[in-house]
Amino acid sequence: MFTAAKKMLRGLANAALNEAVDVSEINGVRALHLGSATVQSAMRIREPFELELTYTRAIMCFLLFHNNIKHMLTIGLGGGSVAKYVYAHCPEIKGTVVEINPRIIQVAKNQFFVPENDEKLEVIEGDGLAYLAEHTEVADVLFIDAFDSNGIPPDFCSQDFFDQCANTLKEEGIFVINLWGSDKKFDVYLARIEQSFNQRVLILRTGKPGNIAVFGFKQGIADLRLNSLRERAKSLEQTHKIEFMQFVEKLADNNNSSNNRIFMKSDR
Repeated sequence: MFTAAKKMLRGLANAALNEAVDVSEINGVRALHLGSATVQSAMRIREPFELELTYTRAIMCFLLFHNNIKHMLTIGLGGGSVAKYVYAHCPEIKGTVVEINPRIIQVAKNQFFVPENDEKLEVIEGDGLAYLAEHTEVADVLFIDAFDSNGIPPDFCSQDFFDQCANTLKEEGIFVINLWGSDKKFDVYLARIEQSFNQRVLILRTGKPGNIAVFGFKQGIADLRLNSLRERAKSLEQTHKIEFMQFVEKLADNNNSSNNRIFMKSDR
């Protein structure tokens, strides 16, 4: 079984390494493509450390739920949009990114202005699956953005994978993954995430069908009252060019909620 697992990991690694890495540019926006015309990352050249795509701004909603984040682990670099944003705008958070494809790392640094490694950001060339298996309770936030030309690789959406993600988080950690709403298996993936995180899950839709940010919580959130979330969003908007107030209202629309608060399935 162990040999078969190693062969599977090698197969996934080879597929990722053979993926075409292309860059396009139009109207001042540079985009990264991996083996297809689908935009994986986008950067406005005049504002390289801001978040151009709505889904990347939605990912930052983890700031609504946790105010003492010290370490963010990301699997999959792409153009490094979220990693760069955290680097530039969240001085209290150290970022670690694991990316298997050295060409993506090279393009991200040369054309998307991902900084060189320092005490604030470390980009590791390596297998994200292996990294997660070797690290337990190390991250306050774990962000999975491991797309290829066909969507999410199968081993990045299995029940075992999501269980491992939960194990990699610290006690109050937050799991975040970007899923495609058009994926026919979206409901299957969501059910697996809910199982791994004991029904402590929220979703945030950013388009129709578009991207969907899914948040999993290792523990419950102390305060999901809408007034509290709105106050937090208003405060965050003072220092971030992100529509946190709009995202709070979308969270209320996309999940079970009353006039006063948002509910997770674990609250039932």
